Amino acid sequence: MKIALDAMGGDLAPASTVAGAVEALKKYTDIELVLVGDQARIEKELAVLGHASVPERASIYHASQVVDMADSATDSVRRKKDSSISRATELLAKGGAEALVSAGHTGALVTAATIRLRMLPGVQRPGIAAMMPATDHHFLVLDAGANVDCDPEHLLHYGIMGSVYSREVLKVKNPRVGLLNIGSEPNKGNELTKASYKLLAAAPIDFIGNVEGHDLFSEGVDVVVCDGFVGNVMLKSCERLAKSISGWLRSEIQKNPMRFAGGVLAQSAFKSVRRRTSAEEYGGQPLLGVNGICIKAHGNSSPKAIKNAIRVAREAVAHKVNPLIVEAISQHDKIVRDATINGKSAT
Repeated sequence: MKIALDAMGGDLAPASTVAGAVEALKKYTDIELVLVGDQARIEKELAVLGHASVPERASIYHASQVVDMADSATDSVRRKKDSSISRATELLAKGGAEALVSAGHTGALVTAATIRLRMLPGVQRPGIAAMMPATDHHFLVLDAGANVDCDPEHLLHYGIMGSVYSREVLKVKNPRVGLLNIGSEPNKGNELTKASYKLLAAAPIDFIGNVEGHDLFSEGVDVVVCDGFVGNVMLKSCERLAKSISGWLRSEIQKNPMRFAGGVLAQSAFKSVRRRTSAEEYGGQPLLGVNGICIKAHGNSSPKAIKNAIRVAREAVAHKVNPLIVEAISQHDKIVRDATINGKSAT
């Protein structure tokens, strides 16, 4: 299985990406990695890690440009055709890799993937599926930032795609899909959520209706559907809150010897919670809907996070997620056509 890694993408690249690639090669013996980016800089980082030459099952695909975070998504694709993101996406489109991992510019990745890979049949817009921890399981948030302006049909597709990914990769037998809203009643929310509710209710998924913010971390939902603006704000707020709570606890525990002693005894519990709330553990977020496996890693990904993003790409390829998404979308479209032919409303 060959995976392309945007070696120049991310706040800590190429040091973090190259180190993560080396870790992944050690962990997963069934993968090959193509490190896309500035060859001299990649080789320098490999040398720092003790590799005088490119490791076995790895290769370098040179790209002379890097997309900066300040770059416009569209301009970065048009003007920086030799960027690591563009070349990695091009490699995937031409069959030189089965998946792509990038911690770089989200907008550039979404734009490059949409233009070069195109959309899966029946899908209108791609969406980023972010995994979040709940009481005793994990749930997906879709979209987590690919599209800030959405139509009801886009949210419908997010529900279907998220259901497929949850079932096939996360092994949830019958994923429960909820629409993020300000109330549980069907008539609550804005025009987007009201219209989306009707479409999701008629889809061949286990749609449980609206879910509110306080429902997310319980046991009631496996896929949370929302537009990319709401999803991205929610995701980043949760990440920051988790880090803040950890800092608050550390500060309070260190205020006196009794608390410190109790903290030492509870250290394993704290570590367990930290693992569940750490973005490093989840690695990357799949960009669903494009005709290729694209995994978006966090911008400040550590080597461990890059390694886990490569793991996510490996799992997505192995489970053949995209053909199953096409099948699910096609099944829904057939239901709508049959309802129309029979003179019934699909909503």
